[in-house]
Amino acid sequence: MIKRLTWFVAGVVTGIGAARSARRRVVRTARRLSPVHAAERLRRRAEQGVDTVAGAVREGRLAMANRERELRARLERRVDPIDGRLAEDETLLVDGAPVEPGRVVVMRSERD
Repeated sequence: MIKRLTWFVAGVVTGIGAARSARRRVVRTARRLSPVHAAERLRRRAEQGVDTVAGAVREGRLAMANRERELRARLERRVDPIDGRLAEDETLLVDGAPVEPGRVVVMRSERD
């Protein structure tokens, strides 16, 4: 009879401990997945410069603006192609690394 009582008490204590642990995990996960917490985490990551959707949109807009400036410069003939100035045996280096001449765009700015 004492053995049964001992095992019963051990099972009850283990069950209570497991239920508390599971409850803590559920509450912690629910808090972490709440919309307010997710928005706060995204805001902190954006402030730290970590890639987010807003950061990707910002980068996309910047790339779009740069490409538009390049295309407008080509249309207005403000682009100075460098590949016509290189001899066959010359190599174009940018930051010490060889690049294709067509990959470099040099734009002149005309000011009033």
